[in-house]
Amino acid sequence: MITYKTKGVCAKEISFEVKEGIITAMKFDGGCPGNLLGIQLMVIDKTPEEVIEKLKGIKCGGKDTSCPDQLTLALENYILSSVESA
Repeated sequence: MITYKTKGVCAKEISFEVKEGIITAMKFDGGCPGNLLGIQLMVIDKTPEEVIEKLKGIKCGGKDTSCPDQLTLALENYILSSVESA
């Protein structure tokens, strides 16, 4: 599992796993349990790119980010590190 420390949201971190280009596992530590479980179930079996396209830029209340937006940052970091290590 890859772990990403969030910034500016209630969830403390996001853990996820990508196998053969597909998100196979994902969970938030902290945050709003029902909403985040819904996001978790919706992103499983999707590519990181699909999730980024749908969730990037979502804001929560007056914040400049949200848990879904933080997930896109985690996935972008994953993609970038995958390209750099190739």
